[in-house]
Parts: sequence; structure tokens; C-alpha cells
Amino acid sequence: MEQRTLQSITSQTADYVKRELAGAEGGHDWWHIYRVWQTARRIGEQEKTDPLVVEMAALLHDIADPKFHNGDEQLGPAKAVAYMQSLGLDAHTVQHVENIIRYMSFKNSLEGPSFYSREMGVVQDADRLDAIGAIGIARAFNYGGFRNRALYTPGLAPNLAMDKETYKHSDAPTINHFYEKLLLLRDRMNTGAGRRMAEERHAFMESYLERFYKEWEGEW
Repeated sequence: MEQRTLQSITSQTADYVKRELAGAEGGHDWWHIYRVWQTARRIGEQEKTDPLVVEMAALLHDIADPKFHNGDEQLGPAKAVAYMQSLGLDAHTVQHVENIIRYMSFKNSLEGPSFYSREMGVVQDADRLDAIGAIGIARAFNYGGFRNRALYTPGLAPNLAMDKETYKHSDAPTINHFYEKLLLLRDRMNTGAGRRMAEERHAFMESYLERFYKEWEGEW
């Protein structure tokens, strides 16, 4: 696809996503999509992947996040498909993007592999990178506040053996989420660029947690 046409499609899609996510929770709003989109574009260029699939999947991956739609895991893929069909995209691209959206989430990875492509690896890495580091910390606590979760409950150990259903219904403190997901992501990156970027962000989270526990006990 020519660059001009790709830009036209992604610009139109960005406008659509902005409208759909107006008023969304701050960790899963348009700016989350924007960051994932830009990161996926850069990684995708290095990985020599299909730019249309990568960019459309990045833009549409949270168009209807199940967390905010009563756990409905069909709504997001369905909305993405309907939108892409309205653009007249070819059936192969539509199905590929749908599969990425359907299977890329962390909770779905707890069930084991079901679909994978190089394009999915790129978008999944970009999404996971936005869940770690400084922005990942901010997003975790923003969502925890949105759900009225405790910051930290001393003595309540993280659950490191959750299956998908347990993960979906967890209401554990936000600090537990670091151990149950965020600190696991560095070792689950798919691409070389993703792994390199994850290293620094992972180290930042470890430093943050060390400081958090000190301040919790009034130390300095």
C-alpha cells in the first residue's frame, strides 16, 4: 500500500478512535492508543512487518476493552471488524487485525498460545511497553483508583498462579499487580527492540518499588 493511502486510512482511524474513547479512563484513553501506535510503528519498521496490519491493530486494539464493557470479549473485535469493513479493507487484513485484537491481551496469554504473527508480536510489545516504566506505573495507579482498589495491603501476597478467569476478577491492591503482571512483561517481549526498551523500564519499576516500601515504613 502506498504511504499516502496508509496515512489517509490511519488518520481517519485515529479520528474514529478519539471519538469512541472520549471520556475513557485515563490509562486506557486515546493517549494510551497513541503511544502504542507510535511505538508499534517504530518496532514494526525494524521488524519488516505489514505496516497496515500493525497500525490498524495498534489503533483499534482497545476500541472496546472488556474491562469497561462488562467483560464482553466479543465487542472489541466486532467493532474493529465493522469499522475496517466500512473502510473497504481486504478480508485478509481485516481477519489478521481481528485476530491480533482478540488474542494479544495479557489475560488471554494466560491460556497459552492460540494465535501469533510477527505483526501481533510487534503490537503486543508496544502495548506491554506502555504497561511498564514510568507511564506503566502511572496507569496502574490510575486504574486502581478508578476501581477503588487499595494501594498496598501489607501481608497480602501476590497471586503468581492466576488463570485467565482469576485474573479477570481480581481486585487485589495495585502493588500486587506489579508482581502479577508488570514485572513479568520484560521476559515476555517478542522482538529485539521490545526487549531492549523493556530492560530500562523494568529497572525503573524495581527502583520505584524499593522506594515505595521504604516510604511506606517512614524510612528515607
